[in-house]
Amino acid sequence: MSCPPSRAARVSAPTSAVFEDFAAYIDGKLPLFIGVVVALSAVLLALVFRSVVVPLKAVAMNLLSIGASFGVVVAVFQWGWLASAIGVDRTAPIQSFLPVMVFAIVFGLSMDYEVFLLSRVREDWVRRHDASEAVGQGIAHTGRVITAAATIMVCVFASFALGDDLVVKLFGIGLAVAVFLDAFVIRTALVPAIMELLGARAWWWPRWLERLLPSSASRRKRVTA
Repeated sequence: MSCPPSRAARVSAPTSAVFEDFAAYIDGKLPLFIGVVVALSAVLLALVFRSVVVPLKAVAMNLLSIGASFGVVVAVFQWGWLASAIGVDRTAPIQSFLPVMVFAIVFGLSMDYEVFLLSRVREDWVRRHDASEAVGQGIAHTGRVITAAATIMVCVFASFALGDDLVVKLFGIGLAVAVFLDAFVIRTALVPAIMELLGARAWWWPRWLERLLPSSASRRKRVTA
């Protein structure tokens, strides 16, 4: 049984106001959320890899892949580019929660790939102190694992676009594009190229910070003791 027009109007008006307030709240908190996540990630990476440049580069590359995925989502679902290829017959606004969810998931996956790659590069750099050789060995030992894992994730996320729900399509396309760009463009091409250009400067670390923090040698001594 359908509601009278006057009652339907009374019901829909508060509902739309709630969604508008929620979207405004998310928009207001999004910069703070991104800033806190980026800052904490940069600090942790700096402490782990004993480098100032590496965490800054990692954060910039992560934001690049996420920003590119947001651009693709806007182009497909708001501008209608290639929308018919995934069964979208109308444009629609981006849901307010989508940037938060995509940023959180993709930033975590991107940081996982970054730590996996640079851990191997750092290990070879500490042993040989040859920046070019360290980058080559790092990408040789981790490249296949990163691309294989990313291929699985891209296939899973891209399958969301086969559904009928527009929000699910939005979510799937955003994640699939972000993971694809991060693994196949950034981690296997841009990151090695930047590390090669930086050379030994990528591992610069202030001496006063080195004195404040425990070294790996002292940690090994405590473990063996």
